[in-house]
Amino acid sequence: MNVTPAIHRIGDAARLSGVSTANIRYYEKEGLLPPGLRMENSYRLYGPDDVHRLRFIRLCRAMDMSLQEVRTLLSLKLTRKADCVAARDTLDEHLSHVRTRLAELQALESDLMALRSRCDGSDRHCHIIEALHARADAGALPATPAAAGVKRHV
Repeated sequence: MNVTPAIHRIGDAARLSGVSTANIRYYEKEGLLPPGLRMENSYRLYGPDDVHRLRFIRLCRAMDMSLQEVRTLLSLKLTRKADCVAARDTLDEHLSHVRTRLAELQALESDLMALRSRCDGSDRHCHIIEALHARADAGALPATPAAAGVKRHV
């Protein structure tokens, strides 16, 4: 008995994978997902492998991985030792990005707490707003990768 795999239009593939139709089209454009087969009426069609791939992409993106990191992981094979090393290296690099971002967020938290401690709301004017205006006039920005000209990995 020959069983044909389920074929889904883009809306069904979106619903089954948890990825929006706009993102499905974007992932196709970015080469993360092969373009859906087209019917004569131009509807895109997706099979079970496509839906699985979309779920995989969604999972990786939920872990804040960049498109390049997702692309790398999608290219790897489960049974090749070299690919296992590549997967580990990709995750190690991503962990480094996450640790950097955690340090940035901790510095931001300290800055915000110091700013918050300037005013309890009982004075004639707000020292928080005063400090923000003073920083704006001084051109002082929080220490972030963007402020330092560093491009984020995502």
